[in-house]
Amino acid sequence: MSSRSKVKTSVLIRAGIVLISVILQIMTIFVLSGILEEYASWVYLLIEVVSIAVVFVLVNDSSSFNSFWIVIILVMPVFGYCLYFMWGRKHKNWAFYKKYKQISDKGRSYKRQDPEILSELTEMHPNKVQVSRYLVNEGFPLYKNTSVRYYEVGENHFEALFEDLEKAKKFIFMEYFIVSDGQIWERLKEVLARKAEEHVEVRLLLDDFGVLFMDGDKIRHDLAKLGIRVSIFAPVVKDVSYLTFNYRNHQKITIIDGNVGYTGGVNLADEYANIIERFGHWKDTAIRLEGDGVWGLTEIFLEMWELSKDKEFLDYDRYRPTISVDAPGYVQPVADGPANNPDNPIEEMYTHLITKARDYIYFTTPYLVLDNRMVDDLCRAARSGVDVRIITPRHYDKWYVYMVNISNYGRLMENGIRIYEYVPGFIHAKNIISDDECGVCGTINMDYRSFYLHYECGVLMTEVPAVMEMKEDFLNTMRVSERVSLDEWRRRPLWQKCIQSILRIFSPLL
Repeated sequence: MSSRSKVKTSVLIRAGIVLISVILQIMTIFVLSGILEEYASWVYLLIEVVSIAVVFVLVNDSSSFNSFWIVIILVMPVFGYCLYFMWGRKHKNWAFYKKYKQISDKGRSYKRQDPEILSELTEMHPNKVQVSRYLVNEGFPLYKNTSVRYYEVGENHFEALFEDLEKAKKFIFMEYFIVSDGQIWERLKEVLARKAEEHVEVRLLLDDFGVLFMDGDKIRHDLAKLGIRVSIFAPVVKDVSYLTFNYRNHQKITIIDGNVGYTGGVNLADEYANIIERFGHWKDTAIRLEGDGVWGLTEIFLEMWELSKDKEFLDYDRYRPTISVDAPGYVQPVADGPANNPDNPIEEMYTHLITKARDYIYFTTPYLVLDNRMVDDLCRAARSGVDVRIITPRHYDKWYVYMVNISNYGRLMENGIRIYEYVPGFIHAKNIISDDECGVCGTINMDYRSFYLHYECGVLMTEVPAVMEMKEDFLNTMRVSERVSLDEWRRRPLWQKCIQSILRIFSPLL
């Protein structure tokens, strides 16, 4: 059997184990519910009472994620509660959350906010500084002396990235969600192997679900021979009874010698550089930091690395920046994940930016699956005279998510929000631009997965020249996009409305 066939077989086995495990769990719960109803009616009744109590608890939290579980429990009290008990509760794996808390506390000890920097921003932007103050209190310092470059397409990002990788002298840290066979991956392996030979410390952190079709174990084994340390985040087969494979590491970070850092929507696959075509032209974005602010990204990577390893504790100070760049503006790297629930710093950052916008706020996102609260905030901003615009894909990668995107258009447009669909292909960029002052570029989609289920990262930028480049790119992208008509949206077929209504109930899991 060829090596490619062995990899394919391994992938199918792992995927099959997860699928079969989930199906068996659901069938077991269903069968046990029937047995309890027939032979242990008092136990069945007790679980129904508990289910009602759980519904009252969930009602106090009006998030749409909880609304999904309320519907499931009310429609199927015992079966639905058992599903919720296994998959819907927060803070299930106490050992994991204890480890996360310890690592997070350690990370905070390496981060100190310079009060003078915060004071400067307060004088410059007394309105927007509230966003940064919130993030500082959540453990994400504000930095200056950092230059920022913005890349409007993935191919430009890769050109700069490989150039910087060639210059690495001390260490290279890379953290990505998706890796696929192709030119980008082969070129990257060659560069990393050569750097490892030059005694550069190379660490590669990959999400197991994102490399499902590559076989993470084989990647780790092959790269270890080249002197590259690889860690696979949250193996999909592990703890499948808790569906922890649903909590993925969606972050994308590269750190070079502590002085240069990259983040954005771009993964390590050929479609992100338009080497191959998937869903038309692939529109993605990224940023490059150089200077003090890189430390924020480095610290995020180090925390995630330790979280993915059982017994490895690093001295973070070894990886601090060694240069400071004279550049205008302020940067604030931020991260989030399901271990923070019910607190979600990234979602709150979005909410703050929406409510603090004075003139305009623009978004690009592949997925528009919003919580009711954020919909309210967007509509309120638009009714207050803020120019709110959102660009989503015309060519989708997941039809069911696209259906939910469409279903969310109506209320937004009715409140004056302009929505555009990117016609040339699939827009994967995750950007915010507001008032010619602030911008966010990162891995964060406007959906439940990014706000509740995935580990994400991004950079809030204030008075950074790259923000105006992001705005120009948004306006250029809007010119090749088509504005969605409210009248046409209302006239969409009845069958489509029905499917969208059903999918919206399940949208927290999409």
